[in-house]
Amino acid sequence: MFTEAREGKTYALLMVMPPLDAKAQLEHEAREVVFVIDTSGSMSGTSIEQAREALLLALSRLTPRDRFNVIQFNSVTDKLFDGAVAAGPESIHKAQKYVQALKANGGTEMAPALSAALAVNEESTRLRQVIFLTDGSVGNEDALFDLIHKRLGRSRLFTVGIGSAPNSHFMSQAAEFGHGTFTYIGDIAEVGEKMSGLFSKLESPALTDIEIKWPFSQAVEMWPARIPDLYQGEPVLVSAALDALGGKAIVTGKRGGQPWEITLPLGGGRAESGVNVLWARKKIDSLMNSVHDGRDPGEVRLGVVQTALEHHLVSKYTSLVAVDVTPSKPADADSGSAALPVNLPEGWNYESVFGSLPQTATPASLHLLIGLALMIAAAVLFGLQRRRPMDAGISA
Repeated sequence: MFTEAREGKTYALLMVMPPLDAKAQLEHEAREVVFVIDTSGSMSGTSIEQAREALLLALSRLTPRDRFNVIQFNSVTDKLFDGAVAAGPESIHKAQKYVQALKANGGTEMAPALSAALAVNEESTRLRQVIFLTDGSVGNEDALFDLIHKRLGRSRLFTVGIGSAPNSHFMSQAAEFGHGTFTYIGDIAEVGEKMSGLFSKLESPALTDIEIKWPFSQAVEMWPARIPDLYQGEPVLVSAALDALGGKAIVTGKRGGQPWEITLPLGGGRAESGVNVLWARKKIDSLMNSVHDGRDPGEVRLGVVQTALEHHLVSKYTSLVAVDVTPSKPADADSGSAALPVNLPEGWNYESVFGSLPQTATPASLHLLIGLALMIAAAVLFGLQRRRPMDAGISA
């Protein structure tokens, strides 16, 4: 535990790690694993190759105790099985053939796939993990975050970024909302190492359903308010603001499916600067994310501004301004402009990526041609109308 006293409050940073032999003590827990793979046009080239390799490796690590399903999405969503099935030789073989045949094309309709992956069988008590392989090439991020908040339930969402230019913001935030982790694979040579590390972690969680009970005498503001599961080699960090140090905190959870508990004294702790800033950043992040839970945006803005100003932080609503008066160039220097090439990320194919996306720009050229044609037609009709009375007079 690290602490810092500031303006009448004590800020604490509490770190919880599993023992080094935790993996040896835990058996492979029965799980329900849903693999979701993005097969849209933006995944063409090396991205789909990496995704296929990662998914095949994941299937090879399933045990007979597990249940699983595979979902692919592009413009449409397709499920291999109607629901999760036992990971037997026949179902694994069928899934491997399905994955090997996957190709990248079409648009990116992620919401239906997320809804299908987060649909939970309430009768099952298995540890439920959703592993989402994508480059995150989406434009409706807020709507997807709202969906995760509403549909997550007891699932855990783990995102795997594929390709040379994944949408890291979306995937890291989605994993945070889903109480999971984000893994990035930038090279097909990294698939084995990184995915093996991820699956080793997911197969034996060290501690789940973690809660902290603070002393009743203390007014405590803790972030994150909901603590993610604890996996081998990854600490859980909790930031808290207290009136003063004292008493004991009780950390509880489940280890190997059995209740687990430890009591931690809150006295002492190594004093370090910057603990208050870490707490404030966590609070701001939690406040911003609470909008997806239906919290009033105006109330969130006030909370963020107050916290940011108190701890001198940059946020969406606050900034620190520095004015540089040093001349950037001589006053008599000529200025000019030049067109610069915009390159696609490595591994992307222009036709596959942009040819499959919906064209949302207005067809201005077509509209212009239609307008000119209508103007010419109107002029012709006007001329004909003027000639009819003259022709009638000549006939008479």
